Amino acid sequence: MNLILIAVISLGVIGLISAVILFVASKKFAVYEDPRIAQVAEVLPQANCGGCGYPGCSGFADACVKAGSLEGKLCPVGGQPVMAKVAAILGLEAGTAEPMVAVVRCNGSCEHRPHITKYDGAVSCAVAHATYGGETGCSYGCLGCGDCARACLFDAIHMNPETGLPEVDEEKCTACGACKKACPRNIIEIRPKGKNNRRMYVSCVNKDKGVIARKACEVSCIGCGKCVKVCPFEAITLENNLAYIDPAKCKSCRKCEPECPQGAIVAKNFPLRKPKVEAADPKSENSKAETSKTEVLSNAVPKIDLSKGTPKVEA
Repeated sequence: MNLILIAVISLGVIGLISAVILFVASKKFAVYEDPRIAQVAEVLPQANCGGCGYPGCSGFADACVKAGSLEGKLCPVGGQPVMAKVAAILGLEAGTAEPMVAVVRCNGSCEHRPHITKYDGAVSCAVAHATYGGETGCSYGCLGCGDCARACLFDAIHMNPETGLPEVDEEKCTACGACKKACPRNIIEIRPKGKNNRRMYVSCVNKDKGVIARKACEVSCIGCGKCVKVCPFEAITLENNLAYIDPAKCKSCRKCEPECPQGAIVAKNFPLRKPKVEAADPKSENSKAETSKTEVLSNAVPKIDLSKGTPKVEA
């Protein structure tokens, strides 16, 4: 009986000491978390897409609370309505961020980029890129296996079976960047939507020399530099045989578009250009005027009949 009592008392003392130790440790090593982090995380969409630049919605919420300002911070999925809720929780002003969208910088469809080999392997752009150069002569263009479409959480990008290229649904795209990360060729870029949803970009990422690039794809950039010369805002740069339009400098004047001999510059959501009216040639106009003047004078001069002795004047 004494042994049982001693064992019970010993276990009770050990438990009490352990509890005291745990209590002291919890107080000494406690990590304080601002309750507003949980409140902000609650209003976020919890997509955990990483489009905000942070590892998930909880990371974004923590950054918003600790930063003390929402300038430059945006949840691409929730947009400005969600950021307004975050601002109300934190007592801050909601920062304004320019809407972004995913852009596919490759126009090498089946029509423009003929296939020279046949790929027989795993349907994955990452695998195809790691194992060989692709079915076409362009080692920079889209592989067409659809990794970007599978990576999109919002059903905003699909493969077009006719062109073999991905197409972005601008209404669904949140610019989270998941498709950009999934593309091993880096042909997808997150760009500003632009004023009135209009934007211009070079739909090519081929860095080969002009002759090689043109042989591989009929609409590739050949690095001729004509677009660079006509741009009045210095928005186009030429590097490694490839032109690039800086969206921050581009004013959408569209002067570069007709200058591109390859049609590699895309003007998205712009109205159709009006056909140019050919200017009249002043020389031809003068000649027409002289001709009509001569006809008038010839009709005004009376005709004289000399077949008879007395000339008769016919009006």
